[in-house]
Amino acid sequence: MRSETVPEIAIVGHPNEGKSSVLSTLAEDDSVRISATPGETLMCQSFPVTVDGREIIRFIDTPGFQHPREILHQLQNIQHETDNIISVFRERNADTPDFSQDVELLLPLTQGAGIIYVVDGSRPVRSVDRAEMEILRLTGLPRMAILNSKEDSTDFLAQWKEEFRKTFNVFRMFNAHRATYAERIELLEALKHIDQDWQSTLDTVISAFRKDWARRNLATAGIIIEMLEKCLSHTVTRSLPDGADEGRMKADIQQKYEKNIRKIELQAQQKIRGLFKHNIFNYDLSEHSILHEDMFSENTWNFLGLTRNQQIVAAGIGGAGIGAALDAAAAGVSFGVFSALGGLTGAGLAAFGEQNLARIKILGIPLGGREIQFGPTNNIQFLYVLLDRSLIYYSHIINWAHGRRDYEADRTEPSTDLPRTGYTAQWSSGSKSTCTTFFQVATRGEGNKETDAEQQLEKILIDQLQFISNSERVDRF
Repeated sequence: MRSETVPEIAIVGHPNEGKSSVLSTLAEDDSVRISATPGETLMCQSFPVTVDGREIIRFIDTPGFQHPREILHQLQNIQHETDNIISVFRERNADTPDFSQDVELLLPLTQGAGIIYVVDGSRPVRSVDRAEMEILRLTGLPRMAILNSKEDSTDFLAQWKEEFRKTFNVFRMFNAHRATYAERIELLEALKHIDQDWQSTLDTVISAFRKDWARRNLATAGIIIEMLEKCLSHTVTRSLPDGADEGRMKADIQQKYEKNIRKIELQAQQKIRGLFKHNIFNYDLSEHSILHEDMFSENTWNFLGLTRNQQIVAAGIGGAGIGAALDAAAAGVSFGVFSALGGLTGAGLAAFGEQNLARIKILGIPLGGREIQFGPTNNIQFLYVLLDRSLIYYSHIINWAHGRRDYEADRTEPSTDLPRTGYTAQWSSGSKSTCTTFFQVATRGEGNKETDAEQQLEKILIDQLQFISNSERVDRF
């Protein structure tokens, strides 16, 4: 490590073994160039990780080894002349075109960088791999080996472990395309053990990562609450001329309302996406994700939110008698919102029925004339659907490794036999009571006032986001 406090880690290995994918995932940087063509990386490139404007660690992408056997042979001969074998090798081969990439990849090693050696674990160990590992051993630098499991294959795991034990301080299995936040932290924890002198500095790095993640979760909770307040209080109003086709206008205003809600949700998702540094590429969700479904579809309301019994209990917890809730629902004028859904399993309770998403109101306006208004929503199930969709989106975002590039995954429709798949159905009675109070405040247009309901919901969301962060990958959403 250099005398400066920022630890520097060089990612090295054979071409097309996943070095750039590992770097992109560890640095949370989707600008790293990743290609299936061997030899695309020709020059070393530094990727700093910054928290609160301060660089806390630096990863270096390097070209792949081109001539490891020849390098090793030269280094073994140089050993008899000097201890500074890497620098001498670079000086002697600086003007040799065939060694240009090898000379370049060894540059950060002459400057004291730690080493992460990346190999593709889906294949057996080769003689060139042994040569590369011996070269890295001869550097005397702190080093870790990563078995980048591009596929779920462990056929050669024992073979690789045997070789790693000969030359590395630490080795780990790591899938750069599917690594979760928790797995990235585990890898950084393991990196601390490559050298005792690095432990204190890397403790500081890991602490900064954790604090930064907590700040992102706090910001995510705020984004979700703001989105909920906008959606739950949203109204669409149009003038109603004499003789106008009310049925047509009601259908048009419903369509406008739904379009606006989708836009509000999309804007929130884009903000969350930016928080977790997915800045360049768009990607498809898991092929079975319920988020492929429109938020107003039958599948969405079948699989997300509360069950019928949970809605009844939540209504009682919130102090709203079932009789009163039924009366309120019956008083609403429905014009077909969700009418196609019919008897949704677990979502057909009249008190919070899908046919009563919001009420249509015919209002008088000054100087004569009438207006037609749709909203705000009077269906608390809509709150739970929005919450579930936000939490599911968050789980996708934080677990989409930055080194992954298969953005055009095939899509398939979710199975109609699945049980409810959201998070909120598992929430405690106290959390659901908070949701009821928040719903009442938001639908009255009293959000953005730092109400007790907002603050309590924020705490619930932060706990849920942290739980998702620390959980193993779940692809059922």
